[in-house]
Amino acid sequence: MLGLEADFVALADAFEDKAFEQADKYGVDRSRCIVGWDAYQKVAESDADFVMLITPPVFRPQHLEMLVEAGKHVLMQKPVAVDAPGCRKVIEAGERAKKKGLAILAGTQRRHTVGYMENAAKIENGAIGEILGGTVSWNGTVPWIWERQKSWSDADYLARNWLNWHQMSGDHLGEQHVHNIDVANWYLGRTPESAIGFGGRARRESGNNYDFFSLDLDYGDGVHIHSQCRQISGTYPRVGEFFRGSKGEVQGGGKLKGVDVSIPKFDVMDKDGNLQGLINWIKSARSGNPMNEARQIAESTAAAIMGRYAAYTGKYVRFSDLMENPKSEFYDLKVSVQPEHFEKGVVVLPPENVVPVPGDGGDIRRRV
Repeated sequence: MLGLEADFVALADAFEDKAFEQADKYGVDRSRCIVGWDAYQKVAESDADFVMLITPPVFRPQHLEMLVEAGKHVLMQKPVAVDAPGCRKVIEAGERAKKKGLAILAGTQRRHTVGYMENAAKIENGAIGEILGGTVSWNGTVPWIWERQKSWSDADYLARNWLNWHQMSGDHLGEQHVHNIDVANWYLGRTPESAIGFGGRARRESGNNYDFFSLDLDYGDGVHIHSQCRQISGTYPRVGEFFRGSKGEVQGGGKLKGVDVSIPKFDVMDKDGNLQGLINWIKSARSGNPMNEARQIAESTAAAIMGRYAAYTGKYVRFSDLMENPKSEFYDLKVSVQPEHFEKGVVVLPPENVVPVPGDGGDIRRRV
């Protein structure tokens, strides 16, 4: 009746046990499971109209590119890449999706949550004046760790424990904190121009991610946003955003103090931004007016990568170094593990518990 009805066509994963686990969870017949490193190719060849791309971030640019070519509407979880070439590939795929009339949804649910949508509209209409600065943060714990089993190859271990390797996840600055950076970009209406910062690792038990980051994101015109994130148990768990304007202030999708302004009423079917995003995705595709969030999430991902490189190297890194300047050392810099390595069976595990050291004078390609 609402035009949202859909049936599962296929469920794909590199690992059979994970595919069956999800099939059983969502009531999908196991015969519809596709298994293997090339499973995404078979999904592209299937008769699915909508594909949820929930693979580890390192795979997402390649998978999105193929799915758009195959004419699929795609939900791609955040972040959408782990390096600058991946971000640019997502933007290019998003532009092709527009020409083909395909709907692209990113996993940034705050953009589909009423409180955030209302505050964004109020800010656009001058409720807090010009944003002068603020802070965005995601401070919590390591979500999960997979211990390596004797039977696992390097590829198996990396893919199963992907959250804890920056080559797979983009570190938690990208994988998790990108939500908050995306809100800053949204509310300010632009991406940061540059980043400087630092981070480190002291307690993590797996992979090669940092434990914490602290960044100064410079948005130009004297506007600086302090970006902070950490995954350390037993520490204060603050997650959110705060912005101060010339006429008021706002707490992310919460309380706003400022000037009264009029905004339109948002028509939502669910208060959960995740569910509302899915509703918007399907409705937009079937209405002939497909949504497309590829560029915005690629740019927010790139901002997180910029911050990661700044912390890893101790350098001043510009957004243009990743997205516009081919002469920059960061422009074509790719992580050491690429999607094709998995399909070719040539994955080599990076050194575990060995992290980038800023200012050591080493080769940037070796360190990140």
